[in-house]
Amino acid sequence: MRILAGLGNPGPRYRGTRHNAGYLVLDELARRWRADYRRARHADEARARGLLLVKPTTFMNLSGQAVHAALTREGVRPAELLVVHDDLDLPLGRLRLKSGGGAGGQRGVRDIIDAIGPDFVRLKIGVSRPPEDWTAERWVLSRFDDSELDVLERVVARAADAVETLLDAGLVAAMNLVNGVDLAHPDPTPEPPEV
Repeated sequence: MRILAGLGNPGPRYRGTRHNAGYLVLDELARRWRADYRRARHADEARARGLLLVKPTTFMNLSGQAVHAALTREGVRPAELLVVHDDLDLPLGRLRLKSGGGAGGQRGVRDIIDAIGPDFVRLKIGVSRPPEDWTAERWVLSRFDDSELDVLERVVARAADAVETLLDAGLVAAMNLVNGVDLAHPDPTPEPPEV
């Protein structure tokens, strides 16, 4: 991997919304790696560990502009790109790491595919399906509820762990760390034996 892109919408109005799950993971990596963002033409960008971290500021549906610009400027192939984004088809607490495929209804991913093709790695952050009386658009632009914040914290930490594992040990090791794990219902920690 040479470029990590976290999808979201810029500005305080969208901070903490489900659609900004990709931003949250990139911010956690920037914190761990002590990287500072600077404003580029279509994105906020930071450099760390020989990587370019990209948070498009073009709004979600136009994410392809920022990602394509970064790949072109850096001379990076799509296969060297990881995109972190929210996913309605996964419940909160679930992550899925995969290479290639379709957009799955995620418009930011669709725009990236339209711009560079489908051959990049994706880390999907589950945000659950909307309640019955909510549209998908209203749901992804809503903020996480207080009752979800503990799970969200675990998800963001595990997603950042997965990115670090991907960099250090490869895709299969990173997939083993997150795919199939339910962070909303973690295994209970056994009680220590009485002495």
